[in-house]
Amino acid sequence: MYIKAGVDISRLNPEIRRTLKPVSVILNKERVLFGVSSTYEGNHPTHSKHYGHDAYNVSLSNIVGHLSQSAIKQNLGPDFDVVFESNLIHTEYYPK
Repeated sequence: MYIKAGVDISRLNPEIRRTLKPVSVILNKERVLFGVSSTYEGNHPTHSKHYGHDAYNVSLSNIVGHLSQSAIKQNLGPDFDVVFESNLIHTEYYPK
């Protein structure tokens, strides 16, 4: 798994951090080139789960993200929101 320079995954809370492996497996299986591009760094809305260390973005190299997003959402279950946003997948821990 590629992690963009300056991105710190060490602060991610355990629930969301545990999703990095299954997300990586799914994207590798679908032959998607990807990298973790944001956790708490960068500009996010003030209410964003990024600042609470419960979210990350994965940048994608090709536009099959909507297919990957469905597989990731199904794998992670109802306590996680997985959103495809043009060239990235936003994943956050949001317990129901």
